[in-house]
Amino acid sequence: MSEQTQQRGTSQPRRVVVAGAGMAGVQTAVALREMGFTGTVTLIGAEPHQPYDRPPLSKAVLLGKAEGSAFDVDFEALGIELQLGREVLGVRPADHELDTEAGPVPYDVLVLATGAEPIRLPGAEGVPGVHLLRTLDDAERLRPVLARQHDIVVVGAGWIGAEFATAAREAGCAVTVVEAADRPLAGALPAEVAAPMAAWYADSGAVLRTHARVERVEPGTVVLDDGSRLPADAVVVGIGARPATAWLAGSDIKLGKHGEVVADDRLQTSVPDVYAVGDCASFPSGRYGERLLVHHWDNALQGPRTVAANIIGEAPAVYDPVPYFWSEQFGRFVQYAGHHASADTTLWRGDRSGPSWTVCWLRENRLVALLAVGRPRDLAQGRRLIEAGAEMNPVLISDPARPLKTATATA
Repeated sequence: MSEQTQQRGTSQPRRVVVAGAGMAGVQTAVALREMGFTGTVTLIGAEPHQPYDRPPLSKAVLLGKAEGSAFDVDFEALGIELQLGREVLGVRPADHELDTEAGPVPYDVLVLATGAEPIRLPGAEGVPGVHLLRTLDDAERLRPVLARQHDIVVVGAGWIGAEFATAAREAGCAVTVVEAADRPLAGALPAEVAAPMAAWYADSGAVLRTHARVERVEPGTVVLDDGSRLPADAVVVGIGARPATAWLAGSDIKLGKHGEVVADDRLQTSVPDVYAVGDCASFPSGRYGERLLVHHWDNALQGPRTVAANIIGEAPAVYDPVPYFWSEQFGRFVQYAGHHASADTTLWRGDRSGPSWTVCWLRENRLVALLAVGRPRDLAQGRRLIEAGAEMNPVLISDPARPLKTATATA
């Protein structure tokens, strides 16, 4: 608890305000109540919709299998005040006030949970038929496009591009994915790991064009830098996301090189009584020896408990998770745990051209990350081995028939 909060004459803050009503914001508010916080909790969201989960947007909502994905949370019963359709504009830490379009909101403790926003394709704004996929409204605008089985061009072969292409093919659309790099997932995975995934596009009936940069988008057409013209009833842009933190300019809250809020290992920011959690914040990982910026659902689920514990202040809580995410694409369930940047050894389990395989990354014979395709048991066991810092036997790891948990150095 900061001196400023203590000087207000209470062992706990009276008012916690959470800016952002996505997974990280909702889970922070819920965790505060679960841990016994009795002050006021206010959750402020820019969208008018009841707070909802985002992963179903890329398939269930798009394909009309679900109307939405609202969180199953009784906010009224928990005493959580919702202020929806209210955009945050700035924060004045010295005054302990959050500025919104409907006026200032005072706080004792503020939690920044505004997430990330998609990067827009330069020159494509305002062109008819160009879409992003980040919000419920985005998914609802795209649903009739898929239902009409249009020709669709997806810009970007990252996680979201692959997931949208999967849904569009399932809906019967003709899909071309254009990627500026030489392979899918170039920013996330090494070339040797991403290479087998390129074949998944053709297997599903989608066309993947690498080394392909968009020159411009015209109504009904995407023009590439080599002069190719691709018919496009709709264009879906999935070229990455950046932390939604522009509104913090001038607040003295420190931002990092990617525009993210720089939090410490307790998810506190550089100013008193302000925390940051989820996609908008980076944190120092003692496990990996570097600062991590994790744009994935599990981070937005796990971080809030650390924030809530530190706000209540009963025992300082450090945040140092094993990052985890999953993706469902082209009939495959892909899972990743850890962080492979510092690995010195890469080992394969299974045939990478087959339907299921795993890649393990080691550093000094300790498992630091793994990617599992259709091998959920590898993922579950590997995640625990990473958390434990277990020393592994490289020869045993490479045997796909052996349970990963039995491939330790002591096995």
